[in-house]
Amino acid sequence: MGDENPNDNQNEREEPIVNDKRRIDPTTGKVRGQGSAEETGEELPTISEEELNTLLEEAMSASAASDSKPAADQADDAEVVADEEAVQDDPHGYLADLKRVQAEYANFRRRTEREKEELAALATAKAAKQLLPVLDDLDRADAAGDLPEGSPFQVIASKLRASVERLGVERYGEKGEPFDPQRHEAIAQLPNPEVTEATIADVVEVGYRIGDREIRAAKVAVFVPGA
Repeated sequence: MGDENPNDNQNEREEPIVNDKRRIDPTTGKVRGQGSAEETGEELPTISEEELNTLLEEAMSASAASDSKPAADQADDAEVVADEEAVQDDPHGYLADLKRVQAEYANFRRRTEREKEELAALATAKAAKQLLPVLDDLDRADAAGDLPEGSPFQVIASKLRASVERLGVERYGEKGEPFDPQRHEAIAQLPNPEVTEATIADVVEVGYRIGDREIRAAKVAVFVPGA
């Protein structure tokens, strides 16, 4: 009769155990584990009025210096802050790797475009060089009067010259021009007291170029100052 039923304790309703791990005490509104100076027995720091005024003046001076800073410096500061924030947001360096890959791709694309233009100019110059003997024959025929205006050969010669010009090929080397050793090839020098500088006396072979690329230097005879 005095024995207790072992199931009685199990039938009783157990109260739940709640562990309040909130850092802020909902009742006092204070951070748990940090009491006030009065509760902890710590002395409050004191500051004199003179020290307070000094701190206020330094804060105002720093604010004024920041406002008066040039826009370029402020932009640099903003970039530095942005970089620091990017580093904080990207601790594994994925963003830095992406920017490096983008820069490498941009450099590769520019280099590829430049090489493509150089190859196109080289191919054009190589093709145009094969036509130079034909152009020389047309010039000789024109000088000899074998290409009268309106004749079939004159029409063909005009079309061929126009096609070469559309490729960007330019001819140079005219009688009376100043002699330039970088562009002209002198095959003869003739003293002439009437000139004060080296001047082209006659053009033996016209020069051709595409932009700054030389296809063939002009071969000329040169008047040089002399008795």
